[in-house]
Amino acid sequence: MWWLKDVWVIDPSQKISSSQDVLVKDGKLLEISSSMTEEEVLAKAQGEAVETINGKGKFVFPGLIDVHTHLREPGQEDKEDILSGSRAAVRGGFTTILAMANTQPPLDSRALVEFVLRQGERAGYAHVLPIGTVTKGMQGSELVEMADMKAGGAAAFSDDGKNIQNAEVMRLALEYAKLTGFPIISHCEDKYLAGEGLMRRGLTSARMGLRGIPASAESVIVARDLLIAEETGGKLHLAHISTAESVELIRQAKARGVDVTAEVNPHHLIFCDEEIRITDTVLKVNPPLGSPRDRESLIAGLSDGTIDMIATDHAPHTQAEKARPFAEAPFGIASLETALSAVWQYLVKPGKLSFDRVIEAWSVSPAQRFGLLGGTLKPGTAADMVLFDPDFTEEIVPAKLVSKARNTPFLGKTMQGFPVMVWVEGRLVQRDRTVL
Repeated sequence: MWWLKDVWVIDPSQKISSSQDVLVKDGKLLEISSSMTEEEVLAKAQGEAVETINGKGKFVFPGLIDVHTHLREPGQEDKEDILSGSRAAVRGGFTTILAMANTQPPLDSRALVEFVLRQGERAGYAHVLPIGTVTKGMQGSELVEMADMKAGGAAAFSDDGKNIQNAEVMRLALEYAKLTGFPIISHCEDKYLAGEGLMRRGLTSARMGLRGIPASAESVIVARDLLIAEETGGKLHLAHISTAESVELIRQAKARGVDVTAEVNPHHLIFCDEEIRITDTVLKVNPPLGSPRDRESLIAGLSDGTIDMIATDHAPHTQAEKARPFAEAPFGIASLETALSAVWQYLVKPGKLSFDRVIEAWSVSPAQRFGLLGGTLKPGTAADMVLFDPDFTEEIVPAKLVSKARNTPFLGKTMQGFPVMVWVEGRLVQRDRTVL
């Protein structure tokens, strides 16, 4: 049995943000109370050993849920596999991760969905829930058997990594997905507008002499998919929003009653195109980093609820791949282990976002939208939870990372504020930044 004393509890699902004691027993939340005595705790333990944690100055909140994680298995296990990715997840405070479908082969069948589920269960760390593709082979033409894949354990459907360019296929997907109750996750990128671009088109790309991707490559598809979702009544989730125009389109669509949610990545909230260096590919991401105006619009959109969730878009690559020249290196940042700390250090501490809103966007909102267990500390629910120490400091060095990937912009930096204990179904899986 666990007794967390005098800890600041953040649970937006219960509208709790206050100093409390938390009891965990038999894998479940037993009680949250502001006035527990040792005698009362021992009575509730019923002879079971009690481990007491002094939570003074620390936070406890529901385990984070990442709805956008690339685990690379099957097919590219040299970059990441389900075991290493789920270990990285719990080190970063994530107790549930949704694994994207653009593996090799893509997760376009029930058998492949069930394979990922089994591998996640075998790993035994974070809950790993597979996202199935929308179209067979991610070719953008023929829809998969969504109902069968849902029965096999798919948590949603997405061709993330590729946009469904054919608007009629997207319409059919939103119609068909209504039978499952799941959202379609859209990778919003017009491939013709994006072309062979390497970063966001603007003054910085012109100065660096790099091919640019216009902001309209994203916002054109955002507008299209919002209109189709409005027409069909289908559930739409927009991945990795990165432009000010997209935020405004989503805001207007929600005002009209469109069934849409959206996510933003930490790197789009923290960095902008002005920080990219041609000699360093670590900030080469897709969608590309936007302007300072885009960044401020994303922060405002997340703060006011226009953007519903934060998602890492954890995109692990080998060191050799990221060491290539800028034009040849792959897009992506590996972020599961550093995302929460980065948001704390660069956004919460400076007062740009409240920590309560961050926890809501990274736990409650994902659970509600995708119909997942978790996202709450209600008594009787499985104890997926995080103890966060705002004063814990750590230098981000390769030797400490448990992900196979090293493509993080925080490598070599000393950061403050980390999850120091993580429980999955009441089982301690990470302590003092060490995965158990």
